[in-house]
Amino acid sequence: VHKSSSTWGDAPPTPQPKCADFQNANVFEGTDLKVQFLLFVPSNPNCGKLVEGSSDLQNSGFNATLGTKLIIHGFSVLGTKPSWIDKFIRTLLRATNANVIAVDWIYGSTGVYFSAVKNVIKLSLKICLFLNKLLVLGVSESSIHIIGVSLGAHVGGMVGQLFGGQLGQITGLDPAGPEYTGASVEERLDAGDARFVEAIHTDTDNFGIRIPVGHVDYFVNGGQDQPGCPTYFYAGYSYLICDHMRAVHLYISALENSCPLMAFPCDSYKAFLAGHCLDCFNPFLLSCPRIGLVEQGGVKIEPLPKEVKVYLLTTSKAPYCMHHSLVEFHLKELRKKDTNIEVTFLSSNVSFSSRITIPKQQLHGKGIIAHATPQCQINQVKFKFQSSNRVWKKDRTTIIGRFCTALLPVNHREKVICLPEPVNLQASVTASHDLKIACV
Repeated sequence: VHKSSSTWGDAPPTPQPKCADFQNANVFEGTDLKVQFLLFVPSNPNCGKLVEGSSDLQNSGFNATLGTKLIIHGFSVLGTKPSWIDKFIRTLLRATNANVIAVDWIYGSTGVYFSAVKNVIKLSLKICLFLNKLLVLGVSESSIHIIGVSLGAHVGGMVGQLFGGQLGQITGLDPAGPEYTGASVEERLDAGDARFVEAIHTDTDNFGIRIPVGHVDYFVNGGQDQPGCPTYFYAGYSYLICDHMRAVHLYISALENSCPLMAFPCDSYKAFLAGHCLDCFNPFLLSCPRIGLVEQGGVKIEPLPKEVKVYLLTTSKAPYCMHHSLVEFHLKELRKKDTNIEVTFLSSNVSFSSRITIPKQQLHGKGIIAHATPQCQINQVKFKFQSSNRVWKKDRTTIIGRFCTALLPVNHREKVICLPEPVNLQASVTASHDLKIACV
């Protein structure tokens, strides 16, 4: 049979690179570690390469001159690949030019939580041996950033401790609480484990740790119940895991960088909502921390203070960002009882509310209102002076005062904008005023 000459001259087809994936573990055969390191590079974000030794790394597209991000998942109930990890890797590679290594320890993390906890030290030692191979290739300790989810955050802490706190950064995404809240700093993530340690807390009343564990600790919406998560047990698995996993989704959203997730240092969530923490002067000298790939979270001071609790409010879905505004009401005359005023910002059919309480025998009250719309797009403010609940008689009490607002951080009084006219409020009657704030 005659073959055309062009067929003979064709080069053999290039073999397609084989992509590796996470393992699946049977719930009953967890406990063995069987750790895999999967490398993902910017040129091929969807294809993981199994890397074990230095030769694997050199032949796999690993670039020792770039930063390296190590993702460590946590406890796995079902022994399957984490549902969020593919999107996390892709988003990370889009956000930064780096080597991304996913640590697959599905086998050691499956089954019973307490047996996964027992594997933390063994896993940490294996990761240290692997990172030493990177150092041999010329990678600097300070260019390594560990991102640990739940139990993975404490694995990251132990790895960082074994490197004497010299790794560049550790990000803990809702670090695990059970078995760790009362643990010593040697056993859990803490600020001494890397040059910069941050933690995002979203489930402190259940699976997440309640205490600060980094230089900067974000307590999102107070750190407990996240907006949009089910509040009833009948929602099943989603009820159990939604708050805990919100830290992961917040971080992914921050990497997509559509708007800043900025937070404010404060002694407590209650104090933050009451408007007592308006700037980041203490202790960050006005540099407010932000979630995402910002160097040191945007905090520009040395040495870094430790275990600083910072607070922010978010929406219920991506991109999650809220703007935070101070709202203030100054009474013209003192009253003999507490004055409660509900304040609502309106912007093209969307409303955002907060409450100001002015203690009795005081003239001034304030609070924080969070709004997804930029401040300059808010065109109206509504007030409702709460009645004293005298059932048998209509409350005809009226108050007069001045209303002011300012976008956080409020570093100087020039940012404060007040309504030009005094506000007259009658109990239980809603009053509306136009709000005109220029766009910056």
